[in-house]
Amino acid sequence: MGRGRAKAKQTKVARALKYAGPETDFERLQRELATSKGELPEGGAYADEDDDVDGDEDDEALDDPYAKYYEGDDEEEQQHSA
Repeated sequence: MGRGRAKAKQTKVARALKYAGPETDFERLQRELATSKGELPEGGAYADEDDDVDGDEDDEALDDPYAKYYEGDDEEEQQHSA
């Protein structure tokens, strides 16, 4: 059995164990199945209000806690090649 078939079977068994009970939440199961098919759930879980639509990447550097330790690869390459 290939990896894809094995994973599909594991997913099927996991869902059966997760939702086979007296308190089955069918709405949650429906949302899970919809997202696994690539459909967006209600509310657009993939939409992010803070998406950077103008292309500025400077904000990402401010959010990176390790940015202050970064000196840049270009400087190191110039020193080694000289």
